[in-house]
Amino acid sequence: MSDPVHEAGDHPGPAAGAAPRPPALVLASSSPRRRELLGRLGVSFSIRVPDIDETPRPGEAPPSYVERLARAKAVEGRDRAERGADEVVVAADTTVDVDGSIVGKPADRGEAVTMLVLLSGRDHLVHTGVAVARGPRLVSSVTTSIVRFERLDQAAIDEYVATGQPYDKAGGYSLTGATRPFVAAVEGSASNVLGLPMAQLEALLESVGVEPVTWGPPRSEPGSVTG
Repeated sequence: MSDPVHEAGDHPGPAAGAAPRPPALVLASSSPRRRELLGRLGVSFSIRVPDIDETPRPGEAPPSYVERLARAKAVEGRDRAERGADEVVVAADTTVDVDGSIVGKPADRGEAVTMLVLLSGRDHLVHTGVAVARGPRLVSSVTTSIVRFERLDQAAIDEYVATGQPYDKAGGYSLTGATRPFVAAVEGSASNVLGLPMAQLEALLESVGVEPVTWGPPRSEPGSVTG
């Protein structure tokens, strides 16, 4: 399930008489899962870790929250580009939604246990906002998947939390690793649950005039991190 693309700005065209140059691709995220997913497109990219306030606003709905943050990350990444550089900045934010409430990343053991008990034996939603910035143009959309959890016993929850893996994951879990057996079914995009819905990303890239096969070499080494 995906919302319509929301955009702002105009698509920058090449200078008169100049051949268009392929843009550099930048991932505005420190997430290893997003890095792996983007790498599956077979293109090179650099990483520019964003620095924004991710605090939800009072009464903010989960889909609005993730789209707002994705757009803020993309803009922040774009604003740190070299002047005149043709870059395509990809940003995303993911949250778990239980009965309309945002369930973010657990801050400690207690929160991780509480989240997993809440998700046990029931369905919940996962929303990922994706934003793509190229020059003055900014496009974004939200993709939603439904995830059904197995019923978990306390021993399984305690064993998983003891690994320390929940703390960088919305809802305290992932489709990969130790929590894969917790997930009974996924309705919709699995890559969305991992943090980067690939079909929606490719649609957004096309909307700013970029196709993966046209990308050239990155401005720095693949997967390199810039502060």
